[in-house]
Amino acid sequence: MPGARVVLGVAGGIAAYKACEVLRGLTESGCDVTVVPTPAALRFVGAATWSALSGKPVATEVWQDAHRVPHVRLGQDADLVLVAPATADLMARAANGMADDLLTNVLLTARCPVVLAPAMHTEMWEHPATQSNVALLRQRGVLVLEPASGRLTGADSGPGRLPDPGQIVAAAQDVLRRGAGHRADLAGRTVVVSAGGTQETWDPVRYIGNRSSGRQGVELARTAVSRGASVTLVAAHMDVAPPAGVTVVPVRTAEEMRSAMHARTAGADVVVMAAAVADFRPAAPGEHKLKRGESGADPVLALAENADILRELVEARGAQERPLIVGFAAETGDADRGVLALGREKLARKGCDLLVVNDVSGDRVFGQSDNEVVILSASGRETAVPRSAKATVADAVWDVVVESLS
Repeated sequence: MPGARVVLGVAGGIAAYKACEVLRGLTESGCDVTVVPTPAALRFVGAATWSALSGKPVATEVWQDAHRVPHVRLGQDADLVLVAPATADLMARAANGMADDLLTNVLLTARCPVVLAPAMHTEMWEHPATQSNVALLRQRGVLVLEPASGRLTGADSGPGRLPDPGQIVAAAQDVLRRGAGHRADLAGRTVVVSAGGTQETWDPVRYIGNRSSGRQGVELARTAVSRGASVTLVAAHMDVAPPAGVTVVPVRTAEEMRSAMHARTAGADVVVMAAAVADFRPAAPGEHKLKRGESGADPVLALAENADILRELVEARGAQERPLIVGFAAETGDADRGVLALGREKLARKGCDLLVVNDVSGDRVFGQSDNEVVILSASGRETAVPRSAKATVADAVWDVVVESLS
């Protein structure tokens, strides 16, 4: 966000070099960034690099410019404190209120949102002490992203890798967009979001699909993370990468989506079916690639109807209050009914708690960075969200969800 004052803390881990990309992403988005590396971090990346990339002096010592009281002022004046990487040691000290360097002093004095992006070896991340510290920090309102899984230092691989710098910047922007009043209002909630378009096999080479890019589902998942939720993303084909901090369950077909959603809905607080699930699939997929002219006539593709996953999830919930179920309706209207009329009919037919209706005609939604929706509630309430970035639309959906949960 242009003009936002961000303190970028850098702890002493090998992933410190990736914080250079985080810094660049923040400054290019217009943020005023002050870098506060720990003494250990300076062993990986020197102060000159941080100063050159931020365009500002680097704050490294409690005693530096003591007349300005940096250990207090930096935290007090910031709109966001972001630590990337946040090592096991840094989080342990933060959880226990220690203030033995400038960065931990800043964390103690900050009255703005705090985001930590962990990076460490798998064994350190999974250790009960680290998990206890993470739980305590989250309980206090700190947004601790889930680390990525992948190649670590040396030959090791597993959870503990720093999330992609671009994803860290996106999470920071989510928090900044909501301003000083940001609250982790989904903290402690378990959320399942589906995204992308399913692909229904025609033969070993071809499939029937749709134009969904997965962008809106990804924004819903990412903004849920930034509001404190534990998020599982059931991802069909997408044109965008999953966000940081989510558990990704990859699927391809509608049937795979169906199985994954049923398996992960149990125990969830909120389920959002944002995926574009194909209504039909080829009834008898070919075992080999269909060749041109092979049948001697124009081929006829028989279709079978896929299961209605949203309706099944509602029926499986029965009389229970949870999970709260949110559906999506991509409509174009027809000769007799407009988009909203079709949406209201779909809400009644599906039985979900909320239905997000968008007009997808004229290339207005698929693959675009913005959207315009109306959120219909089973209680009869209608919330119009004017055309805006899909991240803003996602926040509007979560605002209604949070109100419904409470």
